[in-house]
Amino acid sequence: MLHFSKEEFASRRERLLMAMSEAGLDAVALFAQESMYWLTGYDTFGFCFFQCLVVKSDGDMALLTRSADLRQARHTSNIENIVIWMDSAHANPSHDLRDLMAEMDLLGANIGIEYDTQGLNAANGKRVDETLRTFAELSDASTLVHGLRLIKSDEEIAYVRKAAGHADAAFDAALKLTKGGADEGKILAAMQGAVLEAGGDYAGNGFVIGSAADALLCRYKSGRRKLSKNDQLTIEWAGVAAQYHVAMMHTLIVGKPHENHEPFFNAARDALLAVEGAMVPGNTFGDMFDAHTRVLDTAGLARHRLNACGYSLGARYAPCWMDGPMLYSGNDTAVAPNMTLFAHMIIMDSESETAMCLGQTYLTTEGAPKPLSKHNLEFHVL
Repeated sequence: MLHFSKEEFASRRERLLMAMSEAGLDAVALFAQESMYWLTGYDTFGFCFFQCLVVKSDGDMALLTRSADLRQARHTSNIENIVIWMDSAHANPSHDLRDLMAEMDLLGANIGIEYDTQGLNAANGKRVDETLRTFAELSDASTLVHGLRLIKSDEEIAYVRKAAGHADAAFDAALKLTKGGADEGKILAAMQGAVLEAGGDYAGNGFVIGSAADALLCRYKSGRRKLSKNDQLTIEWAGVAAQYHVAMMHTLIVGKPHENHEPFFNAARDALLAVEGAMVPGNTFGDMFDAHTRVLDTAGLARHRLNACGYSLGARYAPCWMDGPMLYSGNDTAVAPNMTLFAHMIIMDSESETAMCLGQTYLTTEGAPKPLSKHNLEFHVL
């Protein structure tokens, strides 16, 4: 079930070991599922419980997990040393982690911990710190693997392109069904079904769909309605292949547009094109955000925009497909070739209850970025 070649995984391990050496680390304790997947192929939602992949500076690895994930790890990863901690009323898996690290001769070592992840909640983080504070020197290594994952390899880009095709298929399904009287639930089902039928995966978070006043929401919520004769429908979704995400976002107009819809669309399109123009090596993520604000603020929409306009994408797990870093003010992360970046222009006018959102994912290059969708940036009136 490995999605990547042995050479690809070997290259990733060497890059991690080099980064560990530069950081002066004898080992890292990886709790982020994305890190484990990137390094070994291990694919599970078992990170909702305590699990950790320990990687030594000599390349030795061991996974500590629960019995439910033993076969999952064997089937989906290249990890050979899998250790199980036992569920019980008084279980403390941080003790099992310490024992595993002792067996790996890491007493007194410099160990980096991935703290900033859904795979290590606050309670377990406290346990780890308390158990290991006299065992080793601990430091925060949350950005170590994340930084390595930001630039995509050729093998990763192949999956990104598949994910883009799945995203387009979902949009095609939505366009076919969106009209007055249509049920949001059927539109949503068709979009998700298109991704799955194409061989894709579930996204890291639920697709966003909302009409009328709910078109101003940019998060999934429970509840469905049927579209009115004149309406607005905001959708945000992602095509997913081998856990790699390509996101898109649109506000579709049903029937007669509101007087603000087309002007807002024109501003969103111009802002997105400005971000696209700034999405080149030599610029930063902050430069892209600034390009977006110049257009929208000049159009008088400063009150109706957000304080971020996109983020990096990659292989991600629940609860969110956002991979970071984000496009916001002052972010000095440099744009480099082979990043997959989602830029979204979100305009929400609560006073007139007008929504207009436009977003797509790009692959950066040595020059201008390449949009990954086949769809043009157009004002959809259905």
